[in-house]
Amino acid sequence: MPFAESIIRNAVQTAVSVDRQIAPRLLRLLFHDCFVQGCDGSILLENGETSERNAKGNLGLAGFEVIHNAKAQLEATCPGVVSCADIVALAARDAVALTAGPFYGVPTGRRDGRISNIQLAANLPDVDDSIELLRSKFREMGLSDKELVLLSGGGHTIGTSACFFMPKRLYNFTGHGDSDPAINSQFLPQLKAQCPLNGDVNVRLPLDLSSQFTFDDHIFHNIRNGFAVLASDARLYDDKNTRQVLDSYVGFTNRRPSFKADFAVAMVKLGNIGVKTGSEGEIRRVCNSVN
Repeated sequence: MPFAESIIRNAVQTAVSVDRQIAPRLLRLLFHDCFVQGCDGSILLENGETSERNAKGNLGLAGFEVIHNAKAQLEATCPGVVSCADIVALAARDAVALTAGPFYGVPTGRRDGRISNIQLAANLPDVDDSIELLRSKFREMGLSDKELVLLSGGGHTIGTSACFFMPKRLYNFTGHGDSDPAINSQFLPQLKAQCPLNGDVNVRLPLDLSSQFTFDDHIFHNIRNGFAVLASDARLYDDKNTRQVLDSYVGFTNRRPSFKADFAVAMVKLGNIGVKTGSEGEIRRVCNSVN
């Protein structure tokens, strides 16, 4: 599919050159698609209030227009060949590569799902989940602790979040008006100033302080030092297994594994979750509605 891949890459490149936040949005789109009914493009479907994309865990998702644009170009060139699910997987890869991340081969041939249901998205990983809950949600998808660290923590090396996801962590962590003790004491006042209690929930915060546009292992240093923005990133340091994985990428040894190479492997595995083939799915003509 080299010709199709170049059409998608150009669409992503054009969008990212106008707005750098498009890159992390496209990366997130794949994660949220694959976690609900597998990587089948169901996140793109619009069928009113009951759409999967209206689930709490999917609030703030964006980048849909880039997928629709690439699809329109592909349909004009080779109609009925490239699924929306494949476009989501390829666009995520291209977004990562454009931010100095790894470029990796993406297996294609996914079919598009026909169902989008908000209730099926109830089990998405949540920012306020405990590490035990995060691990079990990833395990249900066939993903290991290492892949949890790479995809959940590592995936936050680029992009932003909103104050909408911060109140519990900053103001009511255990239900007693307290803050998450994992937050570095120098960082806490800064976070509270950016996200005051009952303030504007739409204010955006970089997920990887001082490195939000570059795909690198800086996020792991931040998590280790108490500068994680999201509670779910901080939780990766609460558990012996996930802490060990995270430390392996920021340790002081020459035998450090490659974060970028391992992330690429994890992304391919993520992109293979629950793939539909043959009559299990279709190739949509437009990505936001079934044929």
